[in-house]
Amino acid sequence: MSGTPSRRPRVAVSRSGLPGVGVERLTARCDVTAWAGTAPPTPAELAGLVRGCEGLLVLGTDRVDAALLDAAGPGLRVVALASMGYDGVDVAAAVARGVVVTHTPEVLADTTADVAMALILMARRRLPAATDALRRGAWGAFRMDAFLGLDVHGATLGLIGYGQIARAVARRAAGFGMRVQHHHPRRKEDDELSRWVPFGELLRTSDVVSVHTPLTEETKGMIGTAELALMKPTATLVNTGRGGVVDEEALLVALRRGRLHSAGLDVMTGEPRADPSDPLFHEPHLVVLPHVGSATEATRAAMVDLAARNVAAVLHGHSAPTPVPGTPDLPGSRHRGGPHGLVT
Repeated sequence: MSGTPSRRPRVAVSRSGLPGVGVERLTARCDVTAWAGTAPPTPAELAGLVRGCEGLLVLGTDRVDAALLDAAGPGLRVVALASMGYDGVDVAAAVARGVVVTHTPEVLADTTADVAMALILMARRRLPAATDALRRGAWGAFRMDAFLGLDVHGATLGLIGYGQIARAVARRAAGFGMRVQHHHPRRKEDDELSRWVPFGELLRTSDVVSVHTPLTEETKGMIGTAELALMKPTATLVNTGRGGVVDEEALLVALRRGRLHSAGLDVMTGEPRADPSDPLFHEPHLVVLPHVGSATEATRAAMVDLAARNVAAVLHGHSAPTPVPGTPDLPGSRHRGGPHGLVT
């Protein structure tokens, strides 16, 4: 006697044409609806897409708030981010509704660390200024004082946050002959790559300060006027964490007044920033990239694949491979993880 076929879970995906094979494999086990528009869905469009779904796969730029969770309805069991950062999700609201929230750590650490190291080199050695001069036809006779930057080898690198990406940067820095130190408010230990120092000491003694934290209430604006004033006037600030961690206005003031040598940003507040007149794009001692830390074919595919595996696991009664720290890994469970602090 044949049984009644089991119902397939419904899953919404906030973009179509995502890299990797994860969404395709998810489609074999679930009824998947992907956003068909060429532009990202508006909040209202995303609410319509997710209505009645049990799973939601989104990008790090999508906002998942209480209103969206309510629009999905009580059947929603998992929100899977194809992103390491999860500041776009109201995690508390999801947990209150018994919804598992997952992200994609580990798979993008080395790729993002490559970009952090590139920003250190570009900003400290003033490489974009040299490239600009070439493109403007301004490469004249050899001058000993042209395009002078500061050495990376022998410099002290200070890492704010000491998770997967920061440790990957520390490994790269060792190859450049840099001395490495770090600050994490809860993990106060040294290791073979770096030594722990207090926050103020890190700012005062580092030649390069590299930010590797998620954006939380604890870290929002943690690098502002007072913190920049502690740094050496020959120092370089790099941020591949989240834009809101650094006060961009204070950073521009410090650069323009010569209180800081240079800076490199892969993340900004209010992304995307598409105004060509944006002052961030015209400061000569500031290198800006459009959030490309994880932008390789292999890494972006791995992010989507892991997000899809998280969805499939939860919807088929298994623990999520990579739940957000401090959240349940099964719908409605009371699993307790770590705090939402400096975890990256």
